Amino acid sequence: MPLSDDFPFRAGKPRSLLSQALAGTALGALLQVIPASAQPAPQTTPDSTAAMAGTAPRAKAPKNARTLPSSPTTDSSADGRVSSSDPVTYLADHESYDKTGLLILEGNVRLWQGEQTLRADTVTYDRAAGIIRAIHHVALTQPDGTIAYADHVELAHGMKDAVGSSMYVRMPDEAKLSSSGMRRSNSRVTDFANPVYTACPVCAAHPERSPVWDIKAHGMTQDKDNQNIEFDRAWLHVLGVPVFYFPYLPVTDPSSQRHSGLLNFNVKPHDHYLGTVFSLPYYWVIDGHQDATFTPLVSTKSGPQLSTIYRNRLNNGYIRFEGGVADDTLRGRPFYNAFGELSNGGKEHGAQAYIASRGEFNLSPHWRVGFNANRATSANYMRDYSLPGYGNDTLNSNAYLEGFGVGSYLRLDTQVYQGLNQGLINNRDLPYSLPRFTYEFQGEPDRLGGRLSIHTTDFVVLRERGANDQRGELALQWDRPWTNRWGQQWVLTARVDSMLYHATRMHEQPLYENAGSHVRGQAQPTVAVKVSWPFLRSFAKGHGTQVLEPIVQLIAAPNTGNALHRQLPNEDSFAYEFNDTTLFALNRYMGTDRLDGGLRANVGLHQNWSWNGRSIDMLIGESFIEHPTRGGPAYLAYSGVQHTFSDPVGRIQMTPSRFFDLTARGRFNPYSRSFDYGEGLVSAGLPFLRVSAGYVYEPITSYYYYYTPHFRHLDPTILNNPYLSKTSEISGGVTGRWKHVHFAYYTRRSISRKEFVANGGVIGYSNDCLTTNFYVSRQNTRIGGRRPRLSVGFSISLRSLGTFGK
Repeated sequence: MPLSDDFPFRAGKPRSLLSQALAGTALGALLQVIPASAQPAPQTTPDSTAAMAGTAPRAKAPKNARTLPSSPTTDSSADGRVSSSDPVTYLADHESYDKTGLLILEGNVRLWQGEQTLRADTVTYDRAAGIIRAIHHVALTQPDGTIAYADHVELAHGMKDAVGSSMYVRMPDEAKLSSSGMRRSNSRVTDFANPVYTACPVCAAHPERSPVWDIKAHGMTQDKDNQNIEFDRAWLHVLGVPVFYFPYLPVTDPSSQRHSGLLNFNVKPHDHYLGTVFSLPYYWVIDGHQDATFTPLVSTKSGPQLSTIYRNRLNNGYIRFEGGVADDTLRGRPFYNAFGELSNGGKEHGAQAYIASRGEFNLSPHWRVGFNANRATSANYMRDYSLPGYGNDTLNSNAYLEGFGVGSYLRLDTQVYQGLNQGLINNRDLPYSLPRFTYEFQGEPDRLGGRLSIHTTDFVVLRERGANDQRGELALQWDRPWTNRWGQQWVLTARVDSMLYHATRMHEQPLYENAGSHVRGQAQPTVAVKVSWPFLRSFAKGHGTQVLEPIVQLIAAPNTGNALHRQLPNEDSFAYEFNDTTLFALNRYMGTDRLDGGLRANVGLHQNWSWNGRSIDMLIGESFIEHPTRGGPAYLAYSGVQHTFSDPVGRIQMTPSRFFDLTARGRFNPYSRSFDYGEGLVSAGLPFLRVSAGYVYEPITSYYYYYTPHFRHLDPTILNNPYLSKTSEISGGVTGRWKHVHFAYYTRRSISRKEFVANGGVIGYSNDCLTTNFYVSRQNTRIGGRRPRLSVGFSISLRSLGTFGK
């Protein structure tokens, strides 16, 4: 029988003492699962399905194929692809009739019916009984790409019904099956006797060895209509040793793309908040474009939870809904936040719920609408059940309308936030944007060779507790690039920023201004000229190039320092970044409520070496400000621009070989002779072992800057001011792979706090049919009421069966 060495497993029912001891136990019932894919079915063709299954595409009957004499017909099959009413065509080297009227085909015999194909050495056809007998080297190819090999097969009703002996079957996704006998009915249901099933490859050098895992059963039924496989009295073997017994084990047919049923169970033996956790999802295929997943969860320390994911793919968009309800019996303990304030987390228990949904719909080729809805009854509920989104500072919800044109973009949206970090955020302090309007436009080159761009972001911001304001903005920018005959690259930029504000309750957070309510505006013109002069040379006999590029930029704008910004709302410019990435930016604020002003010049030197796919890139620069206290954010501590001569900034990126790469950037303060900012990332090693490390430093924690009123910002006598806390952290990791073993380790330590932030690692084994992982991690951060915890987990993935554990 061809390919018999590919599947050298002895069929038969196990009779070991272990099988008798475990038969019918609770362990066998616990492991009854139906793995199924929760992914939408891709558009495939029969040939592509066969290709994915590792088999050759099914050949169609050639034009010169002859048709077998007709026989009584029956109804078509369920899917209409294999029907006894379809003609059976054939080709053979020799054909003849014996004395009883049997048609005998010999020598490279091939038969086709619909999308089924049969090959054999000899085929006999009994027209009166409608039976086809194939003998020796029989290969029967199914519409889903499955190929069954046998020494003898009998078919009836065309090629719909069949019986065979000594079967070897190759299924999609590298699944394989050996059986002592087979019976197929109506091309849909196939029964196998004494099957041995696996998705592991067989060692060609040692075919007598057992695969990593296999399932041996008394019987097996493959149901094409329901897309599942059912094993009767099955044993799961690992390396030839029986491990688990299943009185009944259903799994998904390997040819199935989407199939309703139970997904793999998840067991977490130790969760910091829930204790031992068990969940068993159920996947429901509603129709061809929508499905749902229901996941009940039970734990030893808290009440149960039921979560749902619903997905619907429409012709003009999609909807994805995720939500859940739970009985959270955990009671949080009061704790002190980063500012020394007592937070009572003891009320967030009992009936809880969350929603995380999104959708998007195309109205036309140029317009679309969408939404994101994320809400939870409490942050502690998200923490306790490890819901997606916890760990962020806020949950964001919005609804939007977008328009796209040639060189233009429009967006109208609303924004709503819910705070999750109880140590920092009170929901009553969070803003609502109702609505926000953004428009961007970039025109074609004009007669002067320049481009005009237009930008506006207008919004209405409301707070339950804090300042309310409305802004109208219009920014016009014109850029004219050119290159002279010396190779100098010039860019002339003219820009006008204008804003009009109406604000109330400005004396409250986050502004803490003196005025309570007023209408104000600002307008700032800016003119800039930037010139770069790249010099190029080659080295290494023409295999490498070096670029030396001096860059000079002059910017002129009115002085708009802190004094002029007072009494103006600030909703988008809470961060000021002066580093290599913003050295030549017109405005180094992250928004436009605050603007860089004054007369200033920026200079930089850029160098690059590139050779044989390797490179070194460097940039150093500095800014010169005429009046730092009147034209820039000199009032911000450690901004880097407190003096006429700013702190120098620099960056280096190195990839001298495929075994090493480095990226580092920083800002040095020559007045205090210390770094005000620095970060770096380095990675080195071989493909089987890689080591990486990172570092970040900043003498302040700028996130907290606007939490307290201005007069308290730089007062070192205030103990509960985290703005003055250093950010100094180092991180590292090791990843490796040796043959089938893989491992990884990571660590993160806060040098300023003298404690580890997180540690963890994973070690596992993987091959073509099995993957196991054992991981352990510990996080030491305190997010709201969340305390340091240790997590341990284990998972095993069997190809074509699914993943077990978590």
